[in-house]
Amino acid sequence: MKSSKSPTKANYNQPDTNIRIDKWLWACRFYKTRALAKAAIDGGKVDYQGHKCKPSRCVQLDHQVKLRQGFDEKTVVVKGLSERRQSASIAQTLYQETEESIQKRLQIAEMRKIGAPKTQGKPDKKQRRQIHRFKQISSD
Repeated sequence: MKSSKSPTKANYNQPDTNIRIDKWLWACRFYKTRALAKAAIDGGKVDYQGHKCKPSRCVQLDHQVKLRQGFDEKTVVVKGLSERRQSASIAQTLYQETEESIQKRLQIAEMRKIGAPKTQGKPDKKQRRQIHRFKQISSD
């Protein structure tokens, strides 16, 4: 006689133990889709325990994941495992960013802010006329 449990259905009462890193990054809301998470891993933007990894790598508790998103580089410690994408408040409980990572990110953001050119916004009508006159003179 066959068992009543279907082998294809997941048992949601048991904790997930073998979670792929691309699924975990997606569930933690670092990336909007699993395809983007996979592309970041394949592109070398994600390190697991200090090494490059494949999207199929299984994540374990208390291991470090280093990821780069745009200008930001985060180092997080795995605190929970989930295969499903849930609300942002639940997703934030799955990891903890290290203090060094937070300080470094804030420092780099401050340096970017200091290095950004200061602008006064769009030129007004008088300034636009001056720009047009200057361009006509320089082209002659």
